[in-house]
Amino acid sequence: MSFNGILDNVRHYYTEKLRTHGATPEGVDWNSLESQELRFKQLLRISDRTQAFSINDYGCGYGALIEYLTDRGYSLQYRGFDISEEMIAKARELHNGLDHCEFVADDSVLTSADYTIASGIFNVKLQASDEEWEAYILSTLTRIAEVSNKAFAFNVLTKYSDPEYMRSDLYYADPLYLFDHCKRKFSRFVALLHDYPLYEFTILVRL
Repeated sequence: MSFNGILDNVRHYYTEKLRTHGATPEGVDWNSLESQELRFKQLLRISDRTQAFSINDYGCGYGALIEYLTDRGYSLQYRGFDISEEMIAKARELHNGLDHCEFVADDSVLTSADYTIASGIFNVKLQASDEEWEAYILSTLTRIAEVSNKAFAFNVLTKYSDPEYMRSDLYYADPLYLFDHCKRKFSRFVALLHDYPLYEFTILVRL
């Protein structure tokens, strides 16, 4: 199944966000720096910060994660991937002085890392149907697992969101369905985090 149409729409959506808001949390469609960093905190539970590691940031935007990691003294090799070439260009501009990171706009050149995280890439479905978007999520999770040696983590908006705030262009997933999928397809060692104050959940998969 081809997801080219879906990806073209998402690429345009986030490129326009960057053009409007610049390299800010709003530029990758988050409400605030605090919520962006809370998501990083949950996703990075897969990592062991006492040791150096490599990480793929799948859907890296302008590279906010590498700033978060560097500011907190992590020792790592980082590779960011995003389908928006303008996002990648901005990330390279902002982080040009870091010798332990690189940014790519081509998924096929991603190599395996200890960890892979994906923050927010499964939320904005735009005109795609729920069925099409779910197929895209499952296909992408398979790809993420392929480039992860130790573990991977991702987040998704939750179907337990307040109905009055839910939007038709966003995807609200069943956390139990994705937990079950990851247990059956990828690993026995899966954690579902649904206890932090955002309308989403995070899944950690240890391989």
